[in-house]
Amino acid sequence: MWKEIGDREFGKLRPNLFSNRIKSARIASIQLSNYKDIISPHRGSVNSLQVDLTEGRYLLSSASDASVAVYDVQRATDYDESGLIAKHKHILLVDKQHEQGHKYAISTANWYPIDTGLFITGSYDHYVNVWDTNTTQVVVNFKMPGKVYKTAMSPVATSHMLIAAGTEDVQVRLCDISSGAFAHTLSGHRDGVMSVEWSASSEWVLVTGGCDGAIRFWDIRRAGCFRVLDQSHTQLGRRPSLLTRSTASKGSTLKPSSGGPNSSAKGRPSQKKMGNGVSIKYSAIARQVRGSGKQRLHPGMLSSQDRATAHYGAVNGLKMTNDGMYLLSAGSDSRLRLWDIESGCNTLVNFETSRLQATKATQLAISHDSTLVFVPCMSTTKAFDLWSGKTMMDLRGHYENVNCCLYNSLDQELFTGGNDRKILVWSPSRTTTEELEGREGQSFAIDQDNWSD
Repeated sequence: MWKEIGDREFGKLRPNLFSNRIKSARIASIQLSNYKDIISPHRGSVNSLQVDLTEGRYLLSSASDASVAVYDVQRATDYDESGLIAKHKHILLVDKQHEQGHKYAISTANWYPIDTGLFITGSYDHYVNVWDTNTTQVVVNFKMPGKVYKTAMSPVATSHMLIAAGTEDVQVRLCDISSGAFAHTLSGHRDGVMSVEWSASSEWVLVTGGCDGAIRFWDIRRAGCFRVLDQSHTQLGRRPSLLTRSTASKGSTLKPSSGGPNSSAKGRPSQKKMGNGVSIKYSAIARQVRGSGKQRLHPGMLSSQDRATAHYGAVNGLKMTNDGMYLLSAGSDSRLRLWDIESGCNTLVNFETSRLQATKATQLAISHDSTLVFVPCMSTTKAFDLWSGKTMMDLRGHYENVNCCLYNSLDQELFTGGNDRKILVWSPSRTTTEELEGREGQSFAIDQDNWSD
């Protein structure tokens, strides 16, 4: 620690690298917080959690008792008798008693990406509501054809205000907040859609997971999905870095042969002239285009690819890495799979045996550097290494099944909600901080000389 601080002061260590090392060390010591407690007002299972993307300060939670609450996780509302444990009570609560409240369980809740003035809720009463945080009134609502399992808004969108809603209907609907109407529907799944996730690198790409076991990629600017993930389409491990691939491509370039001037002509691909004088090179790409000319359908809509499955059961959880290059999926078959988004391949990362929920959508969380993934596994929350699949932590604190996980990169804290109606906070150990403060004071005493006051 002190060596890294010295390297940072002398400029030997970059600021981002130094910050990531400190955050990684903090998250490695995460445990059930003994200095922060969230007082949950919910009388049903907590189904979803989200911290606003603008300040990382306000926590939004929804529950099965048709209630949604907001907490300030940075400023405590009260303290216990000893003054050591900060209590965070809700600063906003909407329940069944509200005139515009939901009638049945709220399965999902999301903040508006660029402002805390709005939040979105989806419920089993077939409605998606957009709320004004200041007045706690519904600004816009959308009537769905069935129970709402998941809603999501793109965190990088600059040209649209669309809410993607996955319901028990086979179609994914895009709701436009600005017009109050459905923009369009995405058809392709053969059963309900339990999970939706926007791309972290493109505002036009949407990923959906259905009860039919399929994971589909959509470009919302055109009809039809452009990719269906297949669990049998695999690659071993992570994709090599861009530098490694560029070096390999340079080494694999063909060298000119020394067989004479005619040798280069032999290496050229054969050409065939058409009636109009245009020549066609019979390369591998040309043969592929010629062979696929018979089927004019979009690749995602071909019968062979359209029936591909990513899991042997319903896909009830999706989470994309922060760089948008990999996708983690959870299924009712109790399997976790890591996908390379560029190639669409299953990376064959063997996550250690874990039992996942099969009847409802689950919320996964990924650390700031995309090295750890937090997964609700029945009554426990497990942290897996994303690239090896090994279990790094086993967090036990809930009395019943855990439904959702949320990682707050601002304070390196983890929030979990479960059927026991509790919201638990997992924070870095404070003993480490106290030891560092003690060492800092000790080092200051050592550095003092006889001329110090």
